[in-house]
Amino acid sequence: MGFSVMVVEDEPAIQELIAASLNGYEVRCTGSAEAAVLALAQATPDLLLLDWGLPGQSGIDLLRRLRSQARTRALPVIMLTARCQPQDVVFGLECGADDYISKPFSPLELRARVQVQLPRKAGMALNGLQLDLAARSVSAGARGLALGPAEFSLLRHFMRHPERTHTRAALLEQVWGNDSTVSERAVDTRVRRLRLALQASGHHAMIETVRGDGYRLAVAR
Repeated sequence: MGFSVMVVEDEPAIQELIAASLNGYEVRCTGSAEAAVLALAQATPDLLLLDWGLPGQSGIDLLRRLRSQARTRALPVIMLTARCQPQDVVFGLECGADDYISKPFSPLELRARVQVQLPRKAGMALNGLQLDLAARSVSAGARGLALGPAEFSLLRHFMRHPERTHTRAALLEQVWGNDSTVSERAVDTRVRRLRLALQASGHHAMIETVRGDGYRLAVAR
């Protein structure tokens, strides 16, 4: 599976143009900030394309909300909007946008700017464990490890925050967005499954239980 891009844009024709421009990516479209918030609670994309002028809550308001929350603070966001005055561009960047594209836009330029934002998310490595975020795969040296989607998301979160202790409640919020189908007991189950998946390479010991607090990923010293 390739990178995932969420598009927050209320014009269906522009949604279609963006999706065509990003052929090969997993593109999900929403038409309002409120719909985007609900979609983000289910799954965090690799990048978000955000219009400013949305019905209801504005794109800028949504951007500020994303930057105020730990789960989406580092999410790459590109503003894609008809507001193209210099002061608008500056304001959008000051509010936390990683890039700013004015409408009408060139599909080739859009794709290029998206690609610029994504390589930094292409992979992660720690203690000999490698995550390929584009392929959503895990390996240790030449050995591939079989992780389900939930365990992959959990390991990615641990590797982004090594040595940090995560409570079960924090993992619920930051990994699964308080998904009502996931309970704190289910977090324990998914940690156990993650350890089993890592056992083949010996990396299971990295996932430590902090008694009374939660879990952390320990870095070898």
